Amino acid sequence: MNILFIGDVVGHSGLRELLRQLPELKDRFQPSCIIVNGENIVDGKGLSDKEANELFAAGVHCITTGNHVWENWKARPLLAERADVLRPMNYPAENPGRGWTLITLPDKRVVAVMQAQGRAYMQPIDCPFKAVDAAIKRVSSETKIIILDFHADASAEKIAMGWHCDGRASAVLGTHTHTQTADARILPSGTAFISDVGMTGPYDSVLGMKKDIALKRLLLQTAHRYEVAEHDHRVAGVALVIDEVSGKALSITPFVSPTFVTSTSP
Repeated sequence: MNILFIGDVVGHSGLRELLRQLPELKDRFQPSCIIVNGENIVDGKGLSDKEANELFAAGVHCITTGNHVWENWKARPLLAERADVLRPMNYPAENPGRGWTLITLPDKRVVAVMQAQGRAYMQPIDCPFKAVDAAIKRVSSETKIIILDFHADASAEKIAMGWHCDGRASAVLGTHTHTQTADARILPSGTAFISDVGMTGPYDSVLGMKKDIALKRLLLQTAHRYEVAEHDHRVAGVALVIDEVSGKALSITPFVSPTFVTSTSP
C-alpha cells in the first residue's frame, strides 16, 4: 500500500499550494491513503470545517492536528463531530475529539491513523508512550497498517518513540517543528521513521511566520501578532510503501516540492 503523509500546513496560502500540487503528487506517488497535518491552516492556529472540507473534497482521508489546534475555537466542534480529524490522544479525555481512527478505503482495506503529543518543552499532559501502547493494542486486531503522527518538539523524544513502536507501527512520523530532517529510515523491525516530515507553506519565513515579526519576538522578547508569510510556497511530506499483510514499511521517501536548489561557493 502507498500512503502519502503531508507535513504541517501553514496558512490558507499553504492550503492553496497543497491543493494545487495534490493532483501531481497523486500521479507521482499513487497513494491509496492521504493524511495531512492541518493544525496551522487558519492564520497559523487550528482549522475549521471549511478547510477540512476542502481537504476531504481533494481526496484526503484523515487530518491530524497538534497543540495549536486548541488556540482556535472553531476547531473544537470539528474535533467533536468528525472521527477523521484527530487531536493528540494524550490530552485529558474531557477535551473534544479523539486521537486515533480507522480509515476504511473503498477497496475495504483498513488503515489506522493515530496521533500523540510529546511532553519535552511542551504541555505536561499524559504519557504519550503509554497512550500509544493502549491505542496500538486496540487497533491491532483490525489492521496491521498503523501510522502514528508524533507531534513533538524534541528530536530525542521523537526518536525514542520510533524505537518504542518499532515492529508495532508501520510508521512513526514526527511533526510540529516545521523543518524536514535528514534521518528518514526503516528501523530494524520494520517501522518507517523520520523526526520531522517538514512544513507545507511559505518558506520565505521563520517556520511559516513573517520574518520581521519573528525577529521582533526574538529581539524584543515581547509578544507580536502571528502573521503568516506570503512567498516561496512548498509542499513537504513523505511517501510510504507498506506491506499490507505484515504492516511493515518497505520504503519511506521524504520530499519537498518544488525541490530546493543547492548552491555552493567556488
